[in-house]
Amino acid sequence: MSVHSVIYGLEGLRLTKDEKAFFRDSDPWAFNLFARNVDSPKQVMGLNDELRDCLGRECFIFIDQEGGRVQRLRPPHWRKAPPANVFTALWDREPELALLAVKLNHQLIGAELRGLGIDADFAPVVDLSIPGADDVIGDRAYHTEPGAIGAMARAALEGLNAQGVAGVIKHIPGHGRADADSHHALPIVREEADLLMETDFAAFKAIHDAPMAMTAHVVYAAYDDEHPATVSSAVIDTVIRGAIGFDGLLMSDDVSMKALAGTLQQRAERSLRAGCDLVLHCNGLMSEMVEVAHGLKALEGKALARANAAEATRGPAKALNVEASLETLEGYFKEAGLELEIA
Repeated sequence: MSVHSVIYGLEGLRLTKDEKAFFRDSDPWAFNLFARNVDSPKQVMGLNDELRDCLGRECFIFIDQEGGRVQRLRPPHWRKAPPANVFTALWDREPELALLAVKLNHQLIGAELRGLGIDADFAPVVDLSIPGADDVIGDRAYHTEPGAIGAMARAALEGLNAQGVAGVIKHIPGHGRADADSHHALPIVREEADLLMETDFAAFKAIHDAPMAMTAHVVYAAYDDEHPATVSSAVIDTVIRGAIGFDGLLMSDDVSMKALAGTLQQRAERSLRAGCDLVLHCNGLMSEMVEVAHGLKALEGKALARANAAEATRGPAKALNVEASLETLEGYFKEAGLELEIA
């Protein structure tokens, strides 16, 4: 049986009989956990074992654990990690301390994930902070300057990798200046190509060698005034693979989001036809997953090679003293005359 070009979510805290049968038949490349799938450490570890047993292989298990308002693992069992913009002021005062802090913060995130059997994180966000844009990105962005963002995003990946967790840069080629939340509507970016190359795209170019990236459901009118990047071969070929130079595993953002048009089967087909290697479907609804499955294909060729390369980034977790690391993280801020504040 061929592995299929998809990452699926699931419904609840344990696999149902229908899910087990569907996942065995459809053989997705990986799974994605959400808050609805999380209760306690023991439960999450058991669920991850179920998922891998279902497929009969050590597949990637992803989660969104950025920190701030986007983290599926929360207190009391897990740390309340800071959002990306907490590191902005530190970068402005002491860039080297900011890089150390971002890396250590993501080592702490990675240690929590790997301890649960989760080995991939939909982080870091490489989008710019743009005043006046929709706040779907907002405090999830590290900075307004692409150089600062690229450097801190690389530090975040290094921190995750130190704990054997693979990261995913998002939302390529840039969601920061979007005028709408792509969960609910189709954003359109109307700026000229030269400006985008110097700003949004430049942040991603600085980390173009990342192993995995997630697309933005955003129209970039300078390249394709009709189709969002996820389903636009013009944007994927010219910008993502071309100008940015990203040659890693490219996955769509969630195809159930309202920014995309057409049936779920069509969305999956269009994403793969445009140049995505994988389709992401998150909500765990069986009827939708079945429809998505009809639009998939086997993971093969360059897409398979990229998937294998991404899987190879997993490694053993380094020993980490959590208490000492938290003190060190706070110390980086104090050294710059700042406080690490987590709202």
